[in-house]
Amino acid sequence: MGPRSVEILAAENRELRKLLTSLGALVELTAADAAQLSHAARPQERKKQMAITASKTVGELAVELPGAARIFEKLGIDYCCGGAKSLQDACTEARLTIDDVIRSLEQSESARPAATPECDWTTAPLNQLTAHIVAKHHTYVRQEVLRIQALLTKVVAAHGQNHPEVAKIQQAFEDLASELAAHMFKEENVLFPYLDSMQAAVDRGQPVPPPFFGTVRNPVQMMMMEHDGAGEKLKQMRQLSSGYSAPADGCASYASLYRGLGEFEQDLHQHIHLENNILFPRAVEMEKRN
Repeated sequence: MGPRSVEILAAENRELRKLLTSLGALVELTAADAAQLSHAARPQERKKQMAITASKTVGELAVELPGAARIFEKLGIDYCCGGAKSLQDACTEARLTIDDVIRSLEQSESARPAATPECDWTTAPLNQLTAHIVAKHHTYVRQEVLRIQALLTKVVAAHGQNHPEVAKIQQAFEDLASELAAHMFKEENVLFPYLDSMQAAVDRGQPVPPPFFGTVRNPVQMMMMEHDGAGEKLKQMRQLSSGYSAPADGCASYASLYRGLGEFEQDLHQHIHLENNILFPRAVEMEKRN
């Protein structure tokens, strides 16, 4: 509870007494009781207490802690495709000290504003989550692919002779763009419509409709495999670009290209996180329950 004077608590106590008396149910309210009621009436001022342990997966932490994804991005921990790894294993792979990472997560959580997030995707209807993924992340991919392709063409033409790695980045990005286009088409035309129909059936209190692909686990497994492939392409481009660090002789377009690729990587990480760690597990569980 925030700082409140004894006088304010006493005033609240008196008002509560009057109200309950008028209802013919006067009860003795202690200051502690009033404080508890006041505290419960303002859930937005309380933060969820999450246990941060080395055995938890990075995917679980990214779901539970709003600031975790940003910390993982900064530290180079894969929380989307590698979301099934324990925090301990992820730290070992990234050559980080587990205690330092846990401390960073705890500090991020304690510094987080108490306001509730815009939407809790762990509880929102599946059709709302699929619509969000398409509107925000699929749209972003389609827009940015065109812009980055144009920048790559320009940079390869101007700097390809002195920096042959940029041509390799161009090829990797073209492969990734092609794979993502096919991936998003399958999601938007096959998987997501079925997930939306599952949610509609559950909302009506009916069994989920039988899918033509046998079980929702089949397309989910395929989508996650494709996510792994996209993650490998991202790692390849990051390595080729030395962490998206433009060379000293690079022009403004070179810097813009690497900045754009870094932002594209970050958005795709969040995109895959929403699917691998939230949407897909929820869909599998919904099918199992219904």
